Amino acid sequence: MTNNIKPVHIVGGGLAGSEASWQLARAGVPVILHEMRPVRETDAHHTDGLAELVCSNSFRSDDVEFNAVGLLHEEMRRCDSLIMATAGRHSVPAGGALAVDRDEFSQAVTATLEAEPLIEIRREEIAGLPPEDWDSVIVATGPLTSPALSKAVLELSGEESLAFFDAIAPIVHKDSIDFSKAWYQSRYDKGDGKDYINCAMDQAQYEAFIDALLDSEKTEFREWEKDTPYFEACLPIEVMAERGRETLRFGPMKPVGLTNPHTGGRAHAVVQLRQDNALGTLYNIVGFQTKMKYGAQTRVFQMIPGLENAEFARLGGIHRNTFLNSPRLLDGVMRLKADPRMRFAGQVTGVEGYVESAAMGLVAGRFAAAERLGEPIVPPPPTTALGALLAHITGGAEAATFQPMNVNFGLFPPVAPPEGKRKIKGRDRKKAMSDRALADLGEWLGEARAAAE
Repeated sequence: MTNNIKPVHIVGGGLAGSEASWQLARAGVPVILHEMRPVRETDAHHTDGLAELVCSNSFRSDDVEFNAVGLLHEEMRRCDSLIMATAGRHSVPAGGALAVDRDEFSQAVTATLEAEPLIEIRREEIAGLPPEDWDSVIVATGPLTSPALSKAVLELSGEESLAFFDAIAPIVHKDSIDFSKAWYQSRYDKGDGKDYINCAMDQAQYEAFIDALLDSEKTEFREWEKDTPYFEACLPIEVMAERGRETLRFGPMKPVGLTNPHTGGRAHAVVQLRQDNALGTLYNIVGFQTKMKYGAQTRVFQMIPGLENAEFARLGGIHRNTFLNSPRLLDGVMRLKADPRMRFAGQVTGVEGYVESAAMGLVAGRFAAAERLGEPIVPPPPTTALGALLAHITGGAEAATFQPMNVNFGLFPPVAPPEGKRKIKGRDRKKAMSDRALADLGEWLGEARAAAE
């Protein structure tokens, strides 16, 4: 560690903690990164690697012009994001999305942080509040925060935790898929047109599949878990099916934009699988998060045409996620109001998604670096994706009804229409918001560089 700058302590080595560590080190500030795995395991992780992806392997759309998450990708790249740079180097085909080989990705992030002289990694659980002599701390423990630390923070803040269940999709060995029934095609032939494996169902097969979903054995929740709500963007498929028999046909099983080459027509419903590793040997079933028991999963998923003999590298699962009521508990630069030496970052703040979690780690790391170096802390403009997310969790959302949120253009301030026009609509509106965001981000980064000099 450097002699004249005290280290910032980061608790949690997930996407947010890894990104925060990198941003601090790039600014010349030493870091001590505390990761409790493998000393203490979690219900969802399978390795002790940093930045392990526990659900999908997708960072979602990489469209910078018309998609808010794609815009967030680009903003993070321009901020020298470790997570985005590593994702780019270990990507796998996914149409217009950015997806990665999850093992290579985590291994690369771990190796990069282990090789950084300003970062010390300690494998230990922080059980309770950080020691008093840690005067700058970023808590980036994610949705699986250590119970002892979670309890201590809640006691300090005087707030009740909010929580939801997050479900994990199963992964299939590609060589067990029957391609006399399945085929390669991206919806509307996006990307290279062949980034997904598709399994078609006729109406009778679909109806039988829905019946099996509804009748399957589900994971039983403990009494204290039963009133915990799901996050709407990551519902288990059987929960979606309970909302109506056609729900899945308008969600992950929608048949539009696909033509079955075996029949020459459009199917009643389609199950899609996306490549999960660089070798192309593993595919995850898109949108098929589930809380079914393992035996039921194998039985039900093998009803899908083409997956009758599917071998599963990983079956689905479910775990409880917790997050803070951030609009009430955090200030505008992500500090806990009840103890300003502590910042929070990542999914525990109430953002949802890999990219959003890493983005909040990026921002928290930059804030902590500026604070440590005696520089002004300037939040990113709310017209940027980074700033829109930050503004939402630190005051833009209603504290009484706060729920996890993905980045979306609804979080951005309205964009002024061109002279002579009353409104900007549709794609033109999204493009205008993206152009404004990148221009404003450039100014913000220029101001940050000027302050550092």
